[in-house]
Amino acid sequence: MSEKPKPARTLAGIAGIVAVATLISKVFGLVRQQAIAAAFGVGVTVDAYNYAYVIPGFLLILLGGINGPFHSAIVSVLAKRDKSEAAPLVETVTTMVGGILLFVSIGLIVFAGVFIDIVAPGLSQTDQGLQIRAIAIQQLQIMAPMALLAGLIGIGFGTLNSADMYWLPSVSPIFSSLTVIGGLAFLAVQLGNQINAPQYALLGGQFLAWGSLLGAILQWVIQVIAQWRAGLGTLRLRFEWWRPGVKDVLKVMGPATLSSGMLQINLYTDLYFASYIPQAAAAMNYSGLLIQTPLGIISNVILVPLLPIFSRLADPIHWPELKTRIRQGILVTAITMLPLSALMVTLAFPIVRVVYERYAFDKSASEFVASVLIASSLGMFVYLGRDVLVRVFYALGDGETPFRISVVNIVLNAVLDYLLVKPLGAPGLVLATVGVNLFSMVALSWFLNRKLHGLPWRELTLPIIAITGSSFIAGLVSWGVNRGFEQIWRSDNLLVLLLQLGISALAGLSVFALCASRLNLPEVDMFVSRLKQRFLKSDK
Repeated sequence: MSEKPKPARTLAGIAGIVAVATLISKVFGLVRQQAIAAAFGVGVTVDAYNYAYVIPGFLLILLGGINGPFHSAIVSVLAKRDKSEAAPLVETVTTMVGGILLFVSIGLIVFAGVFIDIVAPGLSQTDQGLQIRAIAIQQLQIMAPMALLAGLIGIGFGTLNSADMYWLPSVSPIFSSLTVIGGLAFLAVQLGNQINAPQYALLGGQFLAWGSLLGAILQWVIQVIAQWRAGLGTLRLRFEWWRPGVKDVLKVMGPATLSSGMLQINLYTDLYFASYIPQAAAAMNYSGLLIQTPLGIISNVILVPLLPIFSRLADPIHWPELKTRIRQGILVTAITMLPLSALMVTLAFPIVRVVYERYAFDKSASEFVASVLIASSLGMFVYLGRDVLVRVFYALGDGETPFRISVVNIVLNAVLDYLLVKPLGAPGLVLATVGVNLFSMVALSWFLNRKLHGLPWRELTLPIIAITGSSFIAGLVSWGVNRGFEQIWRSDNLLVLLLQLGISALAGLSVFALCASRLNLPEVDMFVSRLKQRFLKSDK
């Protein structure tokens, strides 16, 4: 049978495909953010966009993202079924979800002002805030159809991944970046140095919003064409709610959506407090992208190939192997995230300067964003580790446990935001999120331990402690090299900054690699071997 070779593709092969595609997508996402920063800095236009994008962006990440609940639900069900069942099942779920989200989109257009006031109540207290509010309302009305598109994109991601198609879903977010970059380039040609002038703030906001919407449309269209060609469903409306598999999809999709939605409610809580701090929303968005770029790449490399494997090992007779895979997922997460976290904490300021500091984005903006980046970097491991554990629950058909924990997290996040925002400002809001993710990871581990009748705690905790220590040493080395470089050759030249950042990061990573090689962990060898397979072309 012709389908056999695809499922036989190695985990390393899948991870390599996803890594390259996601890297391309994230690079363009970073360029997009650089273009926005250069055009608007941390001013009115980009502040408004960050508030307006909360709901469309929330839905795009929640419903349309790789590893989101729609993707997870579709993969976990289709991975266990024959391909002949895929098209009618996908069409039925698409019809149901599309109908609901169409009404959501209409509601966003009609009640845009109400939603902006809920997201950012602090905007109504100053003249500048009222200007930001007016721009944000129009941007939200333009981007409202992204609610519908988000659900369709998420279903498409899961459908294509379940058929062993990883390249297109992972690279398709590039279209959103390209349309925004193209719109800003056109605007820059027309307005020149006046692009950030107050009188053009509304026009700039419109270009950002239309670019985001057009990118989502292109992303969906590309997926539909791929599904159609693969025989995995068309745009046909199908109302067969009783079809086998639909109930299974909804069983995972419902709680998973609610659970993931709780995470976004935490984001709303952060923005609620941020609306009282000038430029905080923009700073959190800029630093968030710097965190999400490596997180998104590594998260997809780890989670995308592991989710179908978790699903196939859901039967109790396979639990010993499932526990091994869980250990692999957590330790690979630690090996990648902990050293990156250490480097980003110690090199936050030069990173922000290299990436963003030009034109409207000045040195004071770099200092503000760097302080938020330091706080964000501290939580990289627990953010991704939590996601690994959540996917195990989804594979086991249990979306309720992550949902219950997420409900508790809402209260915890609000309390931490309230306690930390006054003494620490915007970084305090980010640290609150780090604390919530840490609590989630601990709680999920505890419940999973009970569900699987024991996890290999010793084999998990001791290596993580050792990797943390190695990362701390690497961070100290990179900090020392960076400080020494500043003493010898202080300069604002971009090439000098790049050289300084590169040497400091390389020194830290080299020390971590040396320390990690002495730990004798099979996950370290596995990670290195996957890199060699990718870059030396030894994996077919």
